[in-house]
Amino acid sequence: MTGDDYRAIADELAAAIAAGRLRPGDRLPPLRRFARRRRIADSTAARVYRELGRRGLTVGEVGRGTFVRTAPPAVEPALAEPGGHRIDLELNFPVLPGQSALLARSLGPLVEQGDTMAAALCPAGAAGTPLARHTAAVHLTRAGWVPDAGRLLFAGSGRQALAAAFAALVPPGERLGVEALTFPVVKGIAARLGVTLVPLAMDEHGVTPDALRAAAPLRAVYLQPALHNPLGTTMPEPRRAELAETLRDLGLYAIEDAVYGFLRPDLPPLAALAPERTVLVDSLSKRLAPGLTLGFLVPPDRPADPDFAAALRSGAWTASGFALEAAVRWLGDGTATAIEADKRADAAARQRIAADRLAGQRLRTDPHSYHCWWELPEPWRADTFVAAAARRGIAVTPSGAFTAGAGHVPNAVRLALSSPPIEVLADALDVLAGLARRTPEDVGAE
Repeated sequence: MTGDDYRAIADELAAAIAAGRLRPGDRLPPLRRFARRRRIADSTAARVYRELGRRGLTVGEVGRGTFVRTAPPAVEPALAEPGGHRIDLELNFPVLPGQSALLARSLGPLVEQGDTMAAALCPAGAAGTPLARHTAAVHLTRAGWVPDAGRLLFAGSGRQALAAAFAALVPPGERLGVEALTFPVVKGIAARLGVTLVPLAMDEHGVTPDALRAAAPLRAVYLQPALHNPLGTTMPEPRRAELAETLRDLGLYAIEDAVYGFLRPDLPPLAALAPERTVLVDSLSKRLAPGLTLGFLVPPDRPADPDFAAALRSGAWTASGFALEAAVRWLGDGTATAIEADKRADAAARQRIAADRLAGQRLRTDPHSYHCWWELPEPWRADTFVAAAARRGIAVTPSGAFTAGAGHVPNAVRLALSSPPIEVLADALDVLAGLARRTPEDVGAE
């Protein structure tokens, strides 16, 4: 057998999943039995299973086996979204009805005026333009914190701004502290940059100061104080103050991910408490839409900071001229402010639905968040629950996707609440609540 034959076997199984011969929730044979049936080595069978997992088609759980995760959905009619697509509680894409028309109307002068459009077609540097910096700084202001417009930088997206912050602060081979449960994209960025992630212990308020001290030496720490992904929780101000002092004591930089901070404009960021030790990263991806985004990077308030602009340029992570001009209009004419206010109301409404439909379940969240963390009841396990939900056309994310290290994996799933229509969300949560009240054996016997 050649080295690429495992992919052919994976392709065959993927086709069976796509054709419905293997359905969501179906269990694949144990690895050794699969190898014997196929007359292949155990190592080749393991590569097949890993390839299916890499494609997002299966999930595996120690002691239970490997299960089909995704396929053309067999959705109950009452739960089907327009077009028969699966119900996505896996990713947060908050795009509200009427939002597109608002954004398009704001862009009218940009595309109609030749000189303005010509300027938008030119490349933009990491620092953008004075107007862009001033407009963004005014819009990012919250709870008394005002970013320094003169230092503000722009990236193509929030993820690119994170990558630039990592690259500027953490050389290859060095250590970056992260919350034990963290934004999965951070793991990919760190791997590409050759950065070693160090998971930090958390309590109900987030990362503890003791965890920061115990993990030393670190070059920086990545934190999500507001509306943490995946937990949905918000770090209280006393903990933020403790962490700010700890950063100073350790001479440590924090990279603050504030992408969901617009949903809690009443709370100042960590950057307000430790401006000389904090790099704040934000973007338009959640404020407006993933396809209409721009990243913001606010460096620490220190004269001898690392060169974040150079990191943006060297990584080819700077924003395009058109994105910068469009953002200036959306931020400057009130369009973004109106959409953000609508999203705050939308997130709160969806949280009320989740609290109602999942009453009695162990949920962690903030009532302003677009996602929540569900600690599953026994005897359910996260990946098995994900497979059972997929069989009903509902996509949720297992806790293992968010673990930063090889330690304990909580028995939980994250629910992203923003993507489906609100009535579809309610019906989907009813189905998931019904699943949780049953046993995996009863569900599997259907």
